[in-house]
Amino acid sequence: MNNIQILWVDDEIDLLKSHIIFLQQKNYLVTTCTNGADALDLVENNNFDIVFLDENMPGLSGLETLSQIKQIQPNLHIIMITKSEEEYIMEEAIGSKISDYLIKPVNPNQILLSLKKNLDHSRLISEKTTSDYQQEFRKISMDLNSINSYEEWIALYKKLIHWELQLESINDSGMLDILENQKSEANSLFFKLIKKNYRDWLHGDHSPTFSHTLFKDFVIPNLNPQQGLLWVVIDNLRYDQYRILEPLINQHYKKEKEHPYFSILPTATQYARNAIFSGMMPSEMEKNYPNYWKNDADKGGKNLFENEFLTEQIKKLKLHIQHEYYKISSLKDGKNLVKNFKKTSQNDLTVVVYNFVDILSHSKTESEVIKELAADDKSYRSLTLSWFKNSPLYEIIQKAKELGQRLIVTTDHGTINCKYPSKIIGDKNISSNLRYKTGRSVTYEEKDVYAVKNPKDIFLPSNGFNSCFVFAKEDLFFAYPNNYNHFVKYYKNTYQHGGISLEEMIIPCAVYSPK
Repeated sequence: MNNIQILWVDDEIDLLKSHIIFLQQKNYLVTTCTNGADALDLVENNNFDIVFLDENMPGLSGLETLSQIKQIQPNLHIIMITKSEEEYIMEEAIGSKISDYLIKPVNPNQILLSLKKNLDHSRLISEKTTSDYQQEFRKISMDLNSINSYEEWIALYKKLIHWELQLESINDSGMLDILENQKSEANSLFFKLIKKNYRDWLHGDHSPTFSHTLFKDFVIPNLNPQQGLLWVVIDNLRYDQYRILEPLINQHYKKEKEHPYFSILPTATQYARNAIFSGMMPSEMEKNYPNYWKNDADKGGKNLFENEFLTEQIKKLKLHIQHEYYKISSLKDGKNLVKNFKKTSQNDLTVVVYNFVDILSHSKTESEVIKELAADDKSYRSLTLSWFKNSPLYEIIQKAKELGQRLIVTTDHGTINCKYPSKIIGDKNISSNLRYKTGRSVTYEEKDVYAVKNPKDIFLPSNGFNSCFVFAKEDLFFAYPNNYNHFVKYYKNTYQHGGISLEEMIIPCAVYSPK
């Protein structure tokens, strides 16, 4: 035990002699005083770890002393002790950022528990988290060798993310390295699962919710004629990013149901998000709406008709609802929607597509500053959280809560930090995405890809004779032999999407009701 220094402030300190002896026997160093003025002098001139502060003292009250101590040392742990159970005292003390609140008479074990909770908190949590993960590690390893269904894969991926966030919070690099190895193994097995089952899932009955069935499977059942629904699609949001945004959402909404679903291939915006709003696979969009659909080689924006797709899907499903669609690609667009959000109260469905996270992932490729700020998954999550806290989108969600609207938060696909190159060769018209390629005469490393030689088999457009699609596995990215070293150096450790990984394909969707 380190020599923890405690200041105990109480006008009846002599009555607490047994408590002080108890703490001294536990190797705590205890300094005492009987009033707030002396306490302030002691805090000014000493380096205490924690203060036990009586609320009811002559002269400066406990609350007044608390306020002045916080001005001297804002981060000092303070435990308020009081005879009073009046709510306003508790609220004032908590509002002043106390570390704990105890009601007299207190016993020595209560004091010891409060000390451990506040001073030994990190170590105890770290030891418990590490121990729990070590036990869970064996179970996850066994699960990896036995699971086959998409439901089990969703559950396993959620479990891996849970432990990643837990271990990250205690900053245990050794355990995180072990978890990273498990995630790599999981992605390797997941790739094999997709390669084996993806086509059958698209053609069969027992299949996951995919991009093109999301609206029918999850949005429509949550429409309510008495209550508007805000449907937020945050472009390129991984499940781990959603998890760190959720506590902010929970301040205003209560989660009713979480339903992670699968992005279609390619896990890219023009395919996955158009599929969400049209309720169709890409080859069906190309056939039925040639004016709205553009292939990779076509010039122009690839997601310019999402609202038109959604309108057509609503008509096709014979839904009699009023909806509005907003795409937010700038701060100005977001602020304008916040300002005018009240008018959405007349809608059955309000759709907001928010593009910031996709912009962030592309900026990491192009900006040295963003590369440093989002060097790994932990910092990438942190940057996403910082944006969301201060974004118009968070304000929009709060406005929706004020209007009593329900909420669905989802995305179109995820993204993965690409670490290793895989060589590929194609003609001049081959697509440019680093995680998937489509075109003719494509040569690739067979072991690195899921190759679909007849795109129609998985409902993708066929761009002429001998045209195919290839999807990179795990954390690979495609690189051309020409200028190979420069290309690899530029794109290594950047966030890309379009291929097959847990991060790109298993993505969040959750419905909330306002608190």
